[in-house]
Amino acid sequence: MSRTDYFHDPAAPAPNSIKVAVSALVQDEHGRILMIRRTDNDKYSIPGGGLEAGETVAQAVAREVMEETGIEVDATELIGVFSNPDHVIAYDDGEVRQEFSLCFRANPIGGAPRTSSESKEVRWVEPAALGELDVHPSIRLRISKGLEASGDPYFT
Repeated sequence: MSRTDYFHDPAAPAPNSIKVAVSALVQDEHGRILMIRRTDNDKYSIPGGGLEAGETVAQAVAREVMEETGIEVDATELIGVFSNPDHVIAYDDGEVRQEFSLCFRANPIGGAPRTSSESKEVRWVEPAALGELDVHPSIRLRISKGLEASGDPYFT
């Protein structure tokens, strides 16, 4: 299923759903960030996806990162709650979702990078090289908040 992200766009369709999602900023021992290239919009992103019934947010983080990247992680800290109503995501099935994502810092504890049906590329990226990648502004915000040393969760 393809998607179109609208960000501060007056032509964006009105949202018709909100779904709890999780995302993870995963850094290896060298400080590189685990990034995927999404199959649905061809943008680079940190791994993440929807919370499923019967799981905790920590379980959702671990499942989503494993599904999309092959890397096993342990969620360690809340980076923030990202719920900007000016970011909507339109899917080709008619769903238009308002952003609502809980972003966590997570440590890699196993596995090996591999692609999936949701990721056409998985790679470790130096923070200084992020500017070379096509990353949506909402994901850039999550990364920048995760790299800050404030320790206080961000929220909109």
